[in-house]
Amino acid sequence: MIDAQEPEIAWRDGVPVATRFDDPYYSLRGGAEETAHVFLGGNDLPARLRPGFRVAELGFGTGLNALVLAAAWDGPAIAMTSFELHPMARADMARALAAFHALDAAPLLDAWPSERIALGSVDLRLVFGDARETLPAWEGRADAWFLDGFAPARNPELWEDALMAEVARHTAPGGTFATYTAAGHVRRALEAAGFHVERRPGYANKRHMTAGRMP
Repeated sequence: MIDAQEPEIAWRDGVPVATRFDDPYYSLRGGAEETAHVFLGGNDLPARLRPGFRVAELGFGTGLNALVLAAAWDGPAIAMTSFELHPMARADMARALAAFHALDAAPLLDAWPSERIALGSVDLRLVFGDARETLPAWEGRADAWFLDGFAPARNPELWEDALMAEVARHTAPGGTFATYTAAGHVRRALEAAGFHVERRPGYANKRHMTAGRMP
Protein backbone atom coordinates (compact mmCIF):
# COMPACT_ATOMS: atom_id res chain seq x y z
CA MET A 1 0.00 0.00 0.00
CA ILE A 2 1.39 3.39 -1.00
CA ASP A 3 1.34 6.10 1.67
CA ALA A 4 2.86 8.91 -0.39
CA GLN A 5 1.84 11.79 -2.63
CA GLU A 6 2.62 12.18 -6.30
CA PRO A 7 5.01 15.04 -7.07
CA GLU A 8 4.09 18.13 -9.04
CA ILE A 9 5.95 17.98 -12.35
CA ALA A 10 6.91 20.68 -14.84
CA TRP A 11 8.72 19.97 -18.12
CA ARG A 12 11.88 21.69 -19.31
CA ASP A 13 13.12 20.73 -22.79
CA GLY A 14 11.34 17.41 -22.37
CA VAL A 15 12.94 16.70 -18.98
CA PRO A 16 10.73 16.37 -15.86
CA VAL A 17 11.41 18.90 -13.12
CA ALA A 18 10.13 18.55 -9.57
CA THR A 19 8.50 21.92 -8.94
CA ARG A 20 8.83 21.58 -5.17
CA PHE A 21 12.63 21.51 -5.50
CA ASP A 22 13.00 23.23 -8.90
CA ASP A 23 15.37 20.42 -9.82
CA PRO A 24 15.33 18.06 -12.83
CA TYR A 25 14.98 14.33 -12.32
CA TYR A 26 17.95 13.65 -14.56
CA SER A 27 20.63 15.48 -16.49
CA LEU A 28 19.53 17.78 -19.27
CA ARG A 29 22.66 16.57 -21.08
CA GLY A 30 21.92 12.84 -21.07
CA GLY A 31 20.18 11.11 -18.20
CA ALA A 32 21.09 7.51 -19.03
CA GLU A 33 24.72 8.43 -19.66
CA GLU A 34 24.86 10.25 -16.33
CA THR A 35 23.44 7.22 -14.54
CA ALA A 36 26.04 4.96 -16.14
CA HIS A 37 28.86 7.36 -15.24
CA VAL A 38 27.82 8.17 -11.69
CA PHE A 39 25.96 5.20 -10.27
CA LEU A 40 27.33 2.29 -12.24
CA GLY A 41 30.86 3.61 -12.70
CA GLY A 42 30.99 5.06 -9.19
CA ASN A 43 30.14 1.66 -7.71
CA ASP A 44 32.35 -0.32 -10.15
CA LEU A 45 29.32 -1.92 -11.77
CA PRO A 46 28.59 -4.16 -13.56
CA ALA A 47 32.03 -5.66 -12.80
CA ARG A 48 31.12 -6.36 -9.15
CA LEU A 49 27.71 -7.84 -9.84
CA ARG A 50 27.18 -11.45 -8.84
CA PRO A 51 24.22 -13.63 -7.87
CA GLY A 52 22.48 -12.15 -4.86
CA PHE A 53 24.19 -8.75 -5.14
CA ARG A 54 22.11 -6.04 -3.44
CA VAL A 55 21.71 -2.48 -4.66
CA ALA A 56 19.85 0.16 -2.65
CA GLU A 57 18.82 3.63 -3.71
CA LEU A 58 17.60 6.85 -2.15
CA GLY A 59 15.29 8.50 -4.66
CA PHE A 60 13.65 6.27 -7.28
CA GLY A 61 12.37 9.17 -9.36
CA THR A 62 11.62 8.12 -12.94
CA GLY A 63 13.10 4.66 -12.45
CA LEU A 64 15.90 5.49 -14.89
CA ASN A 65 18.67 4.18 -12.63
CA ALA A 66 16.93 0.84 -12.20
CA LEU A 67 16.43 0.51 -15.96
CA VAL A 68 20.06 1.36 -16.73
CA LEU A 69 21.18 -1.20 -14.14
CA ALA A 70 18.87 -3.85 -15.65
CA ALA A 71 20.18 -3.11 -19.14
CA ALA A 72 23.77 -3.56 -17.93
CA TRP A 73 23.19 -7.00 -16.39
CA ASP A 74 21.71 -10.15 -17.87
CA GLY A 75 23.23 -12.63 -15.44
CA PRO A 76 21.73 -14.34 -12.39
CA ALA A 77 19.23 -12.42 -10.29
CA ILE A 78 20.31 -9.40 -8.26
CA ALA A 79 18.20 -7.33 -5.88
CA MET A 80 17.49 -3.62 -5.81
CA THR A 81 15.59 -1.74 -3.11
CA SER A 82 14.65 1.88 -3.75
CA PHE A 83 13.26 4.36 -1.24
CA GLU A 84 10.87 7.00 -2.62
CA LEU A 85 8.65 9.55 -0.88
CA HIS A 86 6.88 10.96 -3.94
CA PRO A 87 6.24 8.25 -6.57
CA MET A 88 5.56 9.70 -10.01
CA ALA A 89 2.24 9.31 -11.76
CA ARG A 90 2.47 6.57 -14.36
CA ALA A 91 1.73 8.99 -17.21
CA ASP A 92 4.57 11.30 -16.12
CA MET A 93 6.94 8.36 -15.78
CA ALA A 94 6.04 7.10 -19.24
CA ARG A 95 6.63 10.56 -20.72
CA ALA A 96 9.96 10.89 -18.92
CA LEU A 97 11.23 7.48 -20.05
CA ALA A 98 10.05 7.80 -23.63
CA ALA A 99 13.27 9.67 -24.44
CA PHE A 100 15.40 6.59 -23.70
CA HIS A 101 14.74 4.39 -26.72
CA ALA A 102 17.48 1.90 -25.85
CA LEU A 103 15.87 1.02 -22.51
CA ASP A 104 12.92 -1.34 -22.10
CA ALA A 105 10.63 0.58 -19.77
CA ALA A 106 7.55 -1.58 -20.42
CA PRO A 107 8.01 -3.97 -17.45
CA LEU A 108 8.31 -1.00 -15.10
CA LEU A 109 5.40 0.94 -16.55
CA ASP A 110 3.14 -2.11 -16.77
CA ALA A 111 3.61 -2.87 -13.08
CA TRP A 112 3.87 0.66 -11.68
CA PRO A 113 3.31 1.47 -8.83
CA SER A 114 3.72 -2.05 -7.46
CA GLU A 115 6.08 -2.55 -4.57
CA ARG A 116 7.87 -5.42 -6.34
CA ILE A 117 8.70 -5.38 -10.04
CA ALA A 118 10.83 -7.71 -12.18
CA LEU A 119 13.17 -5.81 -14.51
CA GLY A 120 15.01 -8.55 -16.34
CA SER A 121 17.53 -9.96 -13.85
CA VAL A 122 16.82 -7.17 -11.35
CA ASP A 123 14.35 -7.98 -8.58
CA LEU A 124 13.19 -4.43 -7.78
CA ARG A 125 11.45 -3.58 -4.53
CA LEU A 126 10.03 -0.15 -3.79
CA VAL A 127 9.73 1.26 -0.28
CA PHE A 128 7.36 4.22 -0.34
CA GLY A 129 7.47 6.87 2.37
CA ASP A 130 9.95 9.15 4.11
CA ALA A 131 13.38 7.47 4.02
CA ARG A 132 14.19 8.99 7.39
CA GLU A 133 11.55 6.61 8.74
CA THR A 134 11.61 3.71 6.30
CA LEU A 135 15.37 3.17 6.00
CA PRO A 136 15.97 2.69 9.75
CA ALA A 137 13.24 0.03 9.68
CA TRP A 138 14.69 -1.78 6.66
CA GLU A 139 16.27 -5.12 7.51
CA GLY A 140 18.53 -5.35 4.47
CA ARG A 141 22.11 -4.30 3.76
CA ALA A 142 23.34 -3.13 0.38
CA ASP A 143 26.51 -3.94 -1.52
CA ALA A 144 26.12 -0.71 -3.50
CA TRP A 145 24.14 2.48 -2.89
CA PHE A 146 22.80 4.96 -5.43
CA LEU A 147 22.35 8.24 -3.52
CA ASP A 148 20.12 10.14 -5.92
CA GLY A 149 17.97 12.58 -4.01
CA PHE A 150 17.43 16.07 -5.36
CA ALA A 151 20.27 18.55 -4.84
CA PRO A 152 21.27 18.89 -1.18
CA ALA A 153 20.69 22.64 -1.23
CA ARG A 154 17.10 22.06 -2.39
CA ASN A 155 16.26 18.77 -0.65
CA PRO A 156 18.40 18.78 2.53
CA GLU A 157 16.18 16.21 4.27
CA LEU A 158 17.52 13.41 2.09
CA TRP A 159 21.14 14.29 2.93
CA GLU A 160 20.95 14.74 6.69
CA ASP A 161 23.80 13.37 8.79
CA ALA A 162 21.46 10.93 10.52
CA LEU A 163 20.23 9.52 7.22
CA MET A 164 23.78 9.14 5.88
CA ALA A 165 24.56 7.24 9.07
CA GLU A 166 21.63 4.92 8.31
CA VAL A 167 23.00 4.38 4.81
CA ALA A 168 26.28 3.29 6.36
CA ARG A 169 24.50 1.07 8.89
CA HIS A 170 22.71 -0.65 6.03
CA THR A 171 25.86 -1.24 3.97
CA ALA A 172 27.59 -4.63 3.83
CA PRO A 173 31.33 -4.83 4.57
CA GLY A 174 33.16 -3.73 1.44
CA GLY A 175 30.00 -2.09 0.14
CA THR A 176 30.09 1.14 -1.81
CA PHE A 177 28.10 4.26 -2.58
CA ALA A 178 28.08 6.79 -5.39
CA THR A 179 26.35 10.13 -5.84
CA TYR A 180 26.38 12.97 -8.32
CA THR A 181 26.87 15.60 -5.60
CA ALA A 182 30.23 16.79 -4.32
CA ALA A 183 28.76 18.92 -1.53
CA GLY A 184 31.24 19.13 1.33
CA HIS A 185 28.75 18.47 4.11
CA VAL A 186 27.56 15.30 2.35
CA ARG A 187 31.12 14.01 2.00
CA ARG A 188 31.84 14.79 5.65
CA ALA A 189 28.65 13.06 6.81
CA LEU A 190 29.51 9.91 4.87
CA GLU A 191 33.07 9.94 6.18
CA ALA A 192 31.79 10.36 9.73
CA ALA A 193 29.48 7.40 9.15
CA GLY A 194 32.46 5.17 8.34
CA PHE A 195 32.95 5.29 4.56
CA HIS A 196 36.29 5.90 2.88
CA VAL A 197 35.22 8.79 0.63
CA GLU A 198 36.78 10.17 -2.55
CA ARG A 199 35.92 12.89 -5.02
CA ARG A 200 35.86 11.83 -8.67
CA PRO A 201 35.29 13.55 -12.02
CA GLY A 202 31.61 14.33 -12.54
CA TYR A 203 29.46 13.91 -15.59
CA ALA A 204 29.29 16.50 -18.39
CA ASN A 205 29.40 20.00 -16.91
CA LYS A 206 29.66 18.80 -13.29
CA ARG A 207 33.29 18.96 -12.21
CA HIS A 208 33.05 16.43 -9.41
CA MET A 209 30.98 13.60 -7.94
CA THR A 210 31.50 11.51 -4.81
CA ALA A 211 32.05 7.80 -4.24
CA GLY A 212 33.17 5.69 -1.32
CA ARG A 213 33.64 2.28 0.18
CA MET A 214 32.93 0.73 3.56
CA PRO A 215 35.93 -1.10 5.05
